[in-house]
Amino acid sequence: MNFCEKWIEFDYNPYLLFDKNGKILSLNHEAQYLLGYTNASSLFELCITYANTNTGFKTSFINLEFGRFRFFALMVGYENENEIGLRLYQSPAFHYSKPATKGDLVNIYTLIDLCISSNSIGTGINFSKDLDPTIPDIRLQTESFIKLLNKIYTSHTQSKDISTKLYFRVGEYIRTEDKKYTLFSIEIQSENHNESKNSEIRLMSEEMNIFVDFKNHTTILNIPLITS
Repeated sequence: MNFCEKWIEFDYNPYLLFDKNGKILSLNHEAQYLLGYTNASSLFELCITYANTNTGFKTSFINLEFGRFRFFALMVGYENENEIGLRLYQSPAFHYSKPATKGDLVNIYTLIDLCISSNSIGTGINFSKDLDPTIPDIRLQTESFIKLLNKIYTSHTQSKDISTKLYFRVGEYIRTEDKKYTLFSIEIQSENHNESKNSEIRLMSEEMNIFVDFKNHTTILNIPLITS
């Protein structure tokens, strides 16, 4: 790759190039992660919607959200009818400059079990778990995290079944100060999710440098793996 190609490949902002039928011809690393939260046809539709009437490049300021990705603008460009490019500009909120979480090294499995136990008392809810056993002790603000997890379970307790999944996010990370941390996720799903608590859950999460996603009756916490 030449310098410009490397620049695009490692850009923090997703970039995709489509043919006239919406097939992806090329994309950078960040766009590959983005496709875990949306699909190529939706992104191609953005190209068609926000492209210039004539050839050229056009930047539009628009708020978009796909899972953990938030964007404040996009640029669409094309020089002929055969190819069209899309670049999405991530909101600065996802460049975390906060200090790394100050807290105790804790066992995440113990905290999950504690919250499930307290939320299952006096209910007929069936709680199920699918937990990756390889996640080490991590540094968390224990009291705040338990409050957050309990708040999430409470938002799902109008359901008969609640599942909890714990897993690594392969290839994804968060940068805090000058360090880069792997991400892992806690995914809580049910058939009936009370969305009125989402704003409070998001605020509580952001105070701990945790990304939260809401989709398909599922709440997902994306947490930096801080072990020291």
